[in-house]
Amino acid sequence: MCGILGSINLPITEQSLNTIFHRGPDSGAIEKFDIRGSTLYFGHRRLAIVDLTVTGHQPMLTQDGQFVIIFNGEIYNHLELRKKIKNIVFKGSSDTETILYYLAQYGIEGVADFNGVFSLSFLDIQREKMYLVRDPFGVKPLYYKVENNTLLFASEIRPIRYLQEETLLDKENIASLLKLRYNAAPDTIYTDIQKLRPGHILAWDLRQQSDCVSISSYLKPVAISKQYSFTQAVEKYGELFEAAVKRQLMADVEIGSLLSGGIDSALVTYFAQKHSLTKMKTYTVGFEDRAFANELEEAQRSADFLQTDHQSIVISAENFQTIFEETCRIVEEPLGTTSILPMYYLNQAVSKDLKVVLTGQGADEPLGGYTRYKGEMLAQRYPSLLFDLLRPVANLSKKETWIRATHSLSIKDPIRRWEHIYALFSDQEIQGLLGVQDTKSRSRIQYFYDLLACQNKKGVEGMMAVDTRMNLADDLLMYTDKVSMNFTIETRVPMLDLELVAFLESLPVDYKIGENQTKRIHRAFASQVLPQEIINRPKKGFLSPTEKWFREELGDYYINLLSNSNKSVYFELFDKKAVLQVFKEHKAGYNREKQIFTLLSLYYLIH
Repeated sequence: MCGILGSINLPITEQSLNTIFHRGPDSGAIEKFDIRGSTLYFGHRRLAIVDLTVTGHQPMLTQDGQFVIIFNGEIYNHLELRKKIKNIVFKGSSDTETILYYLAQYGIEGVADFNGVFSLSFLDIQREKMYLVRDPFGVKPLYYKVENNTLLFASEIRPIRYLQEETLLDKENIASLLKLRYNAAPDTIYTDIQKLRPGHILAWDLRQQSDCVSISSYLKPVAISKQYSFTQAVEKYGELFEAAVKRQLMADVEIGSLLSGGIDSALVTYFAQKHSLTKMKTYTVGFEDRAFANELEEAQRSADFLQTDHQSIVISAENFQTIFEETCRIVEEPLGTTSILPMYYLNQAVSKDLKVVLTGQGADEPLGGYTRYKGEMLAQRYPSLLFDLLRPVANLSKKETWIRATHSLSIKDPIRRWEHIYALFSDQEIQGLLGVQDTKSRSRIQYFYDLLACQNKKGVEGMMAVDTRMNLADDLLMYTDKVSMNFTIETRVPMLDLELVAFLESLPVDYKIGENQTKRIHRAFASQVLPQEIINRPKKGFLSPTEKWFREELGDYYINLLSNSNKSVYFELFDKKAVLQVFKEHKAGYNREKQIFTLLSLYYLIH
C-alpha cells in the first residue's frame, strides 16, 4: 500500500512527493520520461507489505524499458495471474511486478482480472499512451487535474494543491455535498480537481496535442440468477467468504483485525485467525460516556470467543475540537459521517503495533444491511398515499430516518426517490445556506444507474448496486483510506472481494433481505461458526456521541465560534443565519448531528 504522484508536462519535486510521505515511508523515487515532446513524471512512496526487498520498489519498468507502472494497492490473486504471463523471469515476488507484466502482455483491459484494491498509472511507451485506473469499488482514491495540456494526478488532494498556486471552490459541487453527505466522483469541492470513478480508466494519448483525455468504464452489470437454492447459496457463499479472507492474508508482515461487537468483523476475524500461524491482534474503540451505545463489552466477548490478543481504546469528548480539525485536514474532503473520529483513535492505536489490518467494512451495501433497503422494498409494495399520510407523524417524532423515509418513499421515479432518501439537507435548505440549488446529485446517481443496468433490476437491487460503487467509495472507504494511511496502515476489506461481491449481486434479493432480517445469507453462514450471541446482537454502527455533545457545551462552543467569525471565506459562501439555524434546530431536539458535522467539516477546510 503506497502513495502515487505523477504528471504530464508539469514537473513534480521531492518536496511535493513528500506531502504523502505518510503513505509510504519505506522508500520513494521519481522517474522522468520524455515521449513525443511531452515529459512525464512518475513519483512513488512505498509502504512495503509484500516483497520487502528492493525488487518491489517503484516506479517499476519492464526489462525492455517499454512499460512503466506506479501502483497503490494490493492484488490478492496476483500469483494466479503470474501463471498466465509467458516468457518472463521475475526478479521478485511483488504483486507490482506481476501486474506490470500482465498489463504489458494483455493490455490495459487486463485490469478487469485484478482481484484487489488499487489506483495505478501505467505507461505504454511504444504506443505512446498513459493510463490511470481505479479499482471496481473505489477502495483506493485517485485524484487528477487536467489543464492546458497538462495532467497532474495523486493518491491525495494534498500534492496537487501543493503544486498549484490556486484552487477555486465550486459552489455547485458544495451544494451536491450538502445533499449527499459527500461529493460523488468525479466531483470534489474544488472546480479544477476531480477524482476518477471506481472501475474506470482515464487514457491520455501522447500523440495528440489537444483533447488528450478519454474516460471509460470496465464495470459490467451483474444479472440476477436463480441457479442456487438458498441452502446451496449459503454453502457457496461460505466457500467464497473463507477464500476471500484467506486471500487477503497475503503479506510479509503481521496482520491484525479491527473488531467491533458485530457479526461482520467477527466473521472476518474468525477465518483470519483460522488461517494465521500466530495469535491475531484485534482492536476496538469506544467512549467514556456510558450513556452512548458502546460496543466495547460486546467486542471483548467476541475477542474472548475468537481467542485473539485484544485491545480496547477508550476516548472522550475532551480533545474533540483538536482531533476534529485534524481529521478534516487528513480526509481532505468534507463529510457528514461522524465515525471518522473513532476511526482516527483506532488507527492511532494500531499504528504502534502493525502495518496491516482487516475490517468488516463493505458488508452492508451488497448484503442489504441498511434500513433504507427495507424502505425501498416498502416503496414497491405500498401506495404512495400511505407515506404521505404518515409524514406528519414522522415530523412530530423528530427522528431523521422517519422524516426522510416519509418524504421520499412516495416518489415514483427511482432516481428522484433515492436522491431524497440520501438527502442530508433539503433543496430548500441548500438554497438558504448557499444561495444555489443542487444540480448534480441526480445525474451522479443516474450515471451508475445506467452503467449497471439498474432498469433491469428490482428497485432495491439497483439501489444496492449503486451504493456499492458510489456511496461506499466516496464516503466510508475514502475516509478509511485517508485516516489509516495517515498512520501508515493498510486497511483491507475482504467483504469487497471481487468474486464474493459478484456472487452476492447475482442472487435474488430475498436471499439477502427477509421480512424481519437483513443479510440473510451472511447470518445463515455465520451461524455455522459463530455463537448466536454475536449473530443476534442489534446493529449499533460505528458512530460517535456527537448528537449529545452538540447539544451541550461543545455545541455552544461552535455557535460562538461561527457567530463571531465575520471575515472568513466560509461566510462568503454560506449564509450565517442559515448555518446557525441548523444548530438551533439541534438544540430544540431534532437530530441535526450529521448536518452540523458536514458544515463544520467545510468550515475547517476553507475558513
